[in-house]
Amino acid sequence: LFLLEGPNALREAIAADAVVEAFATEQFVGRHADLASALGASLELVGERALAAMSDTVQPQGVVAVCRQQPRALEQVLAGASLVAILHEVQDPGNLGTILRVADAAGADAVVVTRSSVDPYNPKVVRATTGSILHIPHAVGVSTEDAVLAARVAGLQVLAADVSGEELTAASVRTRLAAPTAWLFGNEARGLDPAALALADVPVRVPIYGRAESLNLATAASVCLYQSAIARADA
Repeated sequence: LFLLEGPNALREAIAADAVVEAFATEQFVGRHADLASALGASLELVGERALAAMSDTVQPQGVVAVCRQQPRALEQVLAGASLVAILHEVQDPGNLGTILRVADAAGADAVVVTRSSVDPYNPKVVRATTGSILHIPHAVGVSTEDAVLAARVAGLQVLAADVSGEELTAASVRTRLAAPTAWLFGNEARGLDPAALALADVPVRVPIYGRAESLNLATAASVCLYQSAIARADA
């Protein structure tokens, strides 16, 4: 189980039939009668102090829901997939949550969160996904090596996002992106270590045209996933 907060995320959890029980203030129920009605007997009214004690945020939004985690088996999320993100040692909850959200928005088929990464059900990750944790199929607790090997078995090429690679704008890379692809993203500070990088077919880097030293991991992942999504749409 995991905790989820806020009306927007709660609406997604109700749609996904993931809510076990919910706790809300009278003020919240007054503002969101539709959500309260949908929750029915699983909703319990609590005071502001009680909700604040449950909440992980500085300014609670009036509702906390206990929801079912929905991870899937690695082979299940990769079956028939054509765009996947594999996350290797991603430690920052905000980055992981944003990548899950972007993968959802870009129409990716799955995200694989390796066992060396932050828990995708960490409250900060869940908040950063803004409900996408309930949309995007995801596998957890597998090694990076197993994830890459399974991606290949499923017919996906593996592109590593790394500064050592060919620029994403190159014609050769753009041509590759129309093929079924698993993107391999590494740690925020260290990137991909040599062993992880060696697992990929080709390293690719996002070009920097200005004076910035580098891109945030989630930003770079957004560029890569959307480039693949656009290539697929144009194919």
